Amino acid sequence: MNKKMIIALFITLTIILITLIIVLWPPKFELSKNNITLEYGQKYKEPGYKVTKFGHNYTKKVKVTNKVNYKKIGTYDVIYSVKIGFITYKDIRKVTIADKEKPKITLKGFEEVNVCPNTNYVEEGYEAKDNYDGDLTKKVKVKKTDDKITYTVTDSSKNKAKVTRNITKKDNQGPTITINGNQNEIIYLKNNYKDKGATANDNCDGDLTDKIQKEGLVNTNKEGTYTITYSVTDNNGNESKISRNIKVIKPSETGANAPGTIYLTFDDGPNPKTTAEILDILKEEDVKATFFVTNSGPDSLIKREFDEGHTVGLHTASHNYATIYSSVDNYYNDLNQVKQRVKNITGDDPKFIRFPGGSSNTVSRKYSEGIMTYLTNDVVNKGYKYFDWNISSGDAGETTNPDGVYNNVVKNLSKNHSNMILMHDIKPYTKDALRNIIKYGKENGYTFQKITDETNMVKQHVNN
Repeated sequence: MNKKMIIALFITLTIILITLIIVLWPPKFELSKNNITLEYGQKYKEPGYKVTKFGHNYTKKVKVTNKVNYKKIGTYDVIYSVKIGFITYKDIRKVTIADKEKPKITLKGFEEVNVCPNTNYVEEGYEAKDNYDGDLTKKVKVKKTDDKITYTVTDSSKNKAKVTRNITKKDNQGPTITINGNQNEIIYLKNNYKDKGATANDNCDGDLTDKIQKEGLVNTNKEGTYTITYSVTDNNGNESKISRNIKVIKPSETGANAPGTIYLTFDDGPNPKTTAEILDILKEEDVKATFFVTNSGPDSLIKREFDEGHTVGLHTASHNYATIYSSVDNYYNDLNQVKQRVKNITGDDPKFIRFPGGSSNTVSRKYSEGIMTYLTNDVVNKGYKYFDWNISSGDAGETTNPDGVYNNVVKNLSKNHSNMILMHDIKPYTKDALRNIIKYGKENGYTFQKITDETNMVKQHVNN
């Protein structure tokens, strides 16, 4: 091979080599960040890239493959590929989804807790939630000492949470004293006063009723306001006190039919719930009333009315106007049924009655003309006394709320005559108004009486 051939071969090989280098030389990938770490739940946003080769920009030809799952912890590849000529070149960016957030422990109750010196803290509960692992409550580790409880939990990414509940053993809370009956009472001059007492309970020592000390006296022979104070001290020296005020007043006048006398009368009962509660109120207020009963309700309540000193009168067995007022015989048949019931329960032979609708009712005209004119005379001839009313509470239809019942009564009370009040012990709003009616009467010098043999009949105008 001569010299010229050798030179030509060398040049050819050099050209081939340079061509291969140009063709095979990889492009330059410029990634803004080679490795990225994101918080769990944070979506990946492409930060940018650039691909060049020998001054030529191939960026627009780049294909990006992104399989980053922001909802799952792990390391993902974002692949950048570009085809130049017949060769495809690639570069990779590492993206890590990491959980760096601690779990959250929530304590039920308080972090600062006081417990009684003689007791241990009773765990109120806790829960642990993690942004990635979810509920970790069962993995919480609890460590107890005398003065604190430590709760710790670690999630799957080794993030650790810790909460402390501090326990202090002390008792700085006084007992709770509850007065039996009313805290403010009103009684009439020369009436007997029997204190109902109080109960006491302590957060640490429990029932302390037997340790209550009582101070104060009530002189029912002298008008004035008297105070009874109840006090009790728990085993840790905490003392509590509460007082009851008793006002002794002089009624305007006493006795049956006296001006300023109030007769509370109740029709249509008894009712298992409302009558029982009305009797409770009357007992607490030391007031006697009159109940005109029917054949409805439990016998036990009629027995209780009688045993507790109230007057049990007769209203009607059926309260069916069409039957009762269709004839004189039907009226007495109805009356005798309820009379026999009361007699069987109490052993008493009741003689006080209240006509259904009152003696002035006009509904009876529909069934028997003139029957009320006859009955109002005949019942008296048979030894009965009938009682209408001069004050209506309106609870039979005029009003359906306690304020309405109360106002209808108190605005019509008078010191110039006795006050016969019509009420119905089957009405819950009457029951709810009763205590305030009694309170008003006592505070304003009225006397409460039940109907007796000495009580004059209260009659309305007969309209049939």
